[in-house]
This record gives sequence, C-alpha cells and structure tokens, in this order.
Amino acid sequence: MNQGGLSSFLRKLLHLVPVVIAIASLNFVLLKLAPGDAADILGGMTGSATVEYLEQLRRELGLDQPVWLQYVHYMKRMLTLDLGMSAIQGVPVIDLILQRLPATLILMLAALVIAVFCGVLAGVTAARFKGSWIDNLTSVLALVIYATPQFWLGLMLIVLFSITLGLLPSGGMMRIGVTQTPLSAALDIAHHLILPAVTLGLFYMAVYARLMRASMLEVLSLDYISTARAKGLSESKVTWRHAFRNALLPVVTLIGIQVGHLLGGSILVETVFGWPGLGRLIFDALLQRDTDLLLGILFISSVSVVLVSLIVDLIYGLLDPRSAVA
Repeated sequence: MNQGGLSSFLRKLLHLVPVVIAIASLNFVLLKLAPGDAADILGGMTGSATVEYLEQLRRELGLDQPVWLQYVHYMKRMLTLDLGMSAIQGVPVIDLILQRLPATLILMLAALVIAVFCGVLAGVTAARFKGSWIDNLTSVLALVIYATPQFWLGLMLIVLFSITLGLLPSGGMMRIGVTQTPLSAALDIAHHLILPAVTLGLFYMAVYARLMRASMLEVLSLDYISTARAKGLSESKVTWRHAFRNALLPVVTLIGIQVGHLLGGSILVETVFGWPGLGRLIFDALLQRDTDLLLGILFISSVSVVLVSLIVDLIYGLLDPRSAVA
C-alpha cells in the first residue's frame, strides 16, 4: 500500500469512530426505552421478591442511577473495551461473547461462502444464457427462495434430510458425550453445519443471483464487450475475463452490507437448529433483559460490521481503482 493509499485508509478508519459511538449510543437509548430491567427478571426467579429486594438489586446493578449517568458510565466502559458483567449469569460479558463467537463466525462464513459462490455462479450463468430455459429456471428459483421465510425453509430441510432421509443431524453443533480426535471433531461440526448454513445462505444466494444477473447484463451491453467480441474472442472468455470483474462490483458492496443482516438472520437459524452461537445469546439476553450483555453483543457486532465495511471499501478499490482515488 503506497502513502496515498495508507492515508486514505487511516482517514476512513477515523471516520468510523463517530459511527461506532453513534451506534453504541442508539443501542443504549433503545434498550433503556424498553420496559422492565434485569432486576425484575432476577426478582422473578426467586418467586417471592419484595419491593425492598428489587430496590436493593437495582442499587447493586446501578439501575437506580439517572439514565444520563448510566449512559456516561456505559460510554466510559466502551471506550476502554470493558463490556461489564452479565446481570443474570454473573460472568464477564466478554467471556460469554468469546464462548459463542466461534460458532457464529463458522456459521456466517459458511453461509456467506454458499451464498456468494452459488449466487454469483447462478447469476453469471443466467446472464450468459439470457432468455433460455436456464435463465428462466434460475430466475424462478431465486424468486421462490427469496420469498420463502427462513424458519419455514429450515424446518422443511429438517423434515426432509433429518427425519425422512436420516442423512443430517437436526440440531446442535456436534455430538455430545463422544470422545473425538481434532479431525473427527471438525468433520462432526461440518456435518452439523450443513443444514443451518444452507438455510442461512440460500436466502442471500437468491439475492446475489438476481443482482449478479442484472449487473452482468448491463456490463455485457457495453461497447468494450462488443469490441472484445469483434476481435473473435469466445463468449466464455468475454464473460469471465472481460465482463465478470466489472459486474462483480455491486456484489462486493452488498457483501459488506449483508454481514450485519447475516448476524440478524443467524438469530432465527440458530434458534431453529439449536446452534450455540451469538444469535441465541442475543435472544436469551433480550428475554432476560440482561442489558449489559445485550449492549456488549451489539457493540461487538457494530464494530465488526463497520470493519467489514472498511475491508469491502479496500477490496472495491482494488477492483475499481477510480473509487480508491475518490
């Protein structure tokens, strides 16, 4: 990376700081607007909590302080990367996140690979054979998958591949109570990963297929493509060597945007398949009004999304140097 590229990277990195602060502030305000708090949940667990006991809990958790003071303490902790303690589970938030993060990253990465690879391939093929039965079939399948709710798709895959055919496990991340070598454990996780990754990836695969088809058709109509054809190049070389790289730009942009959507979608998929990732942790924290845990997960997620956006900007600059100059 040259000096100009490095200064551009640092400038973009600095621009992300106020974005992260704004997102963290918005998360705090939205959660404070919700009714109830962790003291209510802890009191409910005892079965006979008194008003005095609830007030004591709120003092211990700092929930009796004014909201603005809670916000100041929250922002101070975020600036030092101190995510606090889980009020319900009584352990540091960062420990809970680190326990669940690998499972979510595995699921998101597998779903993203399936979505991008299959979606781009389907989109290019549909554009290459525009108007043929391949194009029509790809478009119809993409539309049907896009319109299908993820939870229903996940349940139908469980019925077909787990219950009817008995080929794939219906839930969990790996077999429990079985001693395995590192290799067999990795294969076991991959076996359990197929259904949730396909369920999460199929929806986005349909999006990429439709976007890539439209982008390819636009690029294939440009003058430089006509020139390449006039030189006698085969249609395959024109498609993959001359049109593919430029048509890929909108897909790269969408990947950055959909990383956040993947995390949101993983909540549903992890719940359906019992996948022990951050999505289920968010769901549990929301039900338990475990505010510090929820804020910690949202903060880490926000930082991850903006960093991925920065990486996408860099990749976009490599694919199209004009955007890097801008």
